[in-house]
Amino acid sequence: MANRFIGKSVMISCILAALLIYGCLEERSGKPGPDQVIEMLKAGNKRFVEGKPEHPNTGAARLVQAEKENQGKHAYATILSCSDSRVPVEFIFDAGIMDIFVVRVAGNVCDTDEIGSIEYGLAHVHTPVLVVLGHTQCGAVTAVTHAIHGKGHAMERNIPPLVDNIEPAVRRAMELHSDIKDDEIIPYAIEENIWQAVEDLFMKSPATRDIVNSGKAKVVGAMYDVGKGSVTWLPESKVFDILKKVEENPKRETNPMAESEH
Repeated sequence: MANRFIGKSVMISCILAALLIYGCLEERSGKPGPDQVIEMLKAGNKRFVEGKPEHPNTGAARLVQAEKENQGKHAYATILSCSDSRVPVEFIFDAGIMDIFVVRVAGNVCDTDEIGSIEYGLAHVHTPVLVVLGHTQCGAVTAVTHAIHGKGHAMERNIPPLVDNIEPAVRRAMELHSDIKDDEIIPYAIEENIWQAVEDLFMKSPATRDIVNSGKAKVVGAMYDVGKGSVTWLPESKVFDILKKVEENPKRETNPMAESEH
């Protein structure tokens, strides 16, 4: 019985490895580079803002492709976004089916589930870009800011551990802008929360650090304006500053791979 179980486990591992290799080989033919992808996203957002979307890759032919082909052949960006219904990611960038690998969570935080999803997007779907997308009027950042200011209210039991990653961002915004008080600090905290997500990702994902350091993908921060529809792109240099800081932090995770039993 034990030998049969071991044999079956080895067979499953081989099949999974073959699928991953197949996906890797398939996606690497003809996929645009990081800078080209960023320009594609900018162009898509421009069309969206101007009310001239092309709605690419949304027809029946694309559905046929989706059934038959690996997404790694097509997806060109991984995007970590807030779950807020005012932030419809594919619409914002005028993208279609199999174009964007989307990870959505309240407050666009980067914790275990989100980081695992991002690692899949970068390491197996092989998207050349990860966008950490914050947005104006973020309810999660607002709630954490209110709590820090002593104006919080009771929350369901699973919400505090969901948004606790946001607290360092709010406190950093308050330190950097000590002259700004009360709710006026929230826009600054929203931007700091983007950088916090990038730092949390780099701290906990050696695989992502390796991919970025190798030049295979870029991580960029961006801010979506829910009232205007426009995306503001944040300085790429800030990402590299955070990466350098993390590389010097002895508390960073260093093993990129899961333990063998997984």
